[in-house]
Amino acid sequence: MNEESLIKKAKMKNPDAFTELMKSQMQSMYRTAKAILMNDEDVADAIQDTLLTCWEKMNQLKTDRYFKTWMTKILVNNCRGIIRSNRRIIYTDNLPDRVGEETVSNVEWREALSAVDEIYRIVLVLFYSEGFHTKEIAKILGITDSAVRTRLSRGREQLTKYYNSP
Repeated sequence: MNEESLIKKAKMKNPDAFTELMKSQMQSMYRTAKAILMNDEDVADAIQDTLLTCWEKMNQLKTDRYFKTWMTKILVNNCRGIIRSNRRIIYTDNLPDRVGEETVSNVEWREALSAVDEIYRIVLVLFYSEGFHTKEIAKILGITDSAVRTRLSRGREQLTKYYNSP
C-alpha cells in the first residue's frame, strides 16, 4: 500500500493503516530524536508521545503530502519538551551509550553533533539526515527560512571547528 492511501485510511482511524504508516517513518523519527536528545530512553519517550499525538490528531492533518513534515514537527516539539523537563533533573552518573549496533560513521556523526549547539543540531539533522528542504525545516521549527539558512551555516562552522580541533 502506498503512503497516500495509508494516510487517508489512518485519518479514518484505521489502526492497521496507521501502524503501517508509522512503521515506515520509524527510522526517520529515531534518527531525528536521537540527534536532538542523545539518550535512548528519552528518544523512546519522544517517539511514543509522537505516535500517540499523531493518532489522536491525525484528522487535523490538512495536506496529506505534508504528513512527514507535520509528524516531524510534533516529534521535535516532544523532544524539546523532554529537554525542558530534563533540565530539572540532576543525573548522578553518566553511562556510556551502546555503540555495538551503530556503524563507525554514525558514531562519528553523533559525536560531532554532540559538539554542536542544540539550536544548530536540530537544523543540521533535519537537513542532512532527514533530507528536508530549508522551507520545510522552517515550517517544522516555526522560524523563517532565512533563520534556517543562518543556523545551517553556523552549525557547519561548529562542525568545521570540531573536525579541525586537535
